[in-house]
Amino acid sequence: MMKFNHPYHLVTLSPWPLMMSLSLMIMMSSLLMLFNNLNLIMFFFSLMLMLMNMYQWWRDIVRESTIQGFHTSIVIKGLQNGMILFILSEIMFFVSFFWCYFHMYLSPSIDIGMIWYPMNLIVFNPYNIPLLNTLILLSSGITITYCHYSIMESNFKKSFFSLFMTVLLGLIFSYFQYLEYNESFFSINDSVYGSIFFMLTGFHGFHVIVGTIFNLVMLIRFMKKHMSLYHFFGFEASSWYWHFVDLVWLFLYLFIYWLIY
Repeated sequence: MMKFNHPYHLVTLSPWPLMMSLSLMIMMSSLLMLFNNLNLIMFFFSLMLMLMNMYQWWRDIVRESTIQGFHTSIVIKGLQNGMILFILSEIMFFVSFFWCYFHMYLSPSIDIGMIWYPMNLIVFNPYNIPLLNTLILLSSGITITYCHYSIMESNFKKSFFSLFMTVLLGLIFSYFQYLEYNESFFSINDSVYGSIFFMLTGFHGFHVIVGTIFNLVMLIRFMKKHMSLYHFFGFEASSWYWHFVDLVWLFLYLFIYWLIY
């Protein structure tokens, strides 16, 4: 085996980036076909292809980390910086939507009667499902923080249970948001408020689903004993992402639901 006099990890050739990009392209094409022709077969084929590529790519990364030991402290530092930059890019993504929202909130156009929110819209009561979802998401932030401290104490049972509760609370949040959408008296086509509301809450809901899957993968890795007191960056990245999701929801609840009610 070739030895190197540096602590960095030089990744080997991998087919998964190319395969993943092709599967994403096929999935986007199949989504267009699904919206126009209701072609479910192509959509499910592209979905299975993407999931297969994701699984094998992550499998190789886990193997590099837990079995081959390529993730040294300097490599993990680089991964941490990369995750921080990714979350910053996600923050700017939501900033753009909030910018649009506050522009219309502070200076509503004449097309919507120069009032905010537009007339003849029945908005959500912030003290019903939105408040319940806020409590659920804040509770999940507590459980994932408790999981972090349990890992630092090398307590497997507490860390596993608290992460399981985080995944469960994330699923409950997504279910209640689905119920909220079913009860909506307006749609994404109902003026600029409907567009901004469903773009913000919809993208946040998508991030909750991604974060729940992220935490679920970490839960499976917990079961396989991949984590230790000195080696748990995968969980650390998922917890950072989940706290970001929590923070965005607080801004959503305060400004989209509560402020205008």
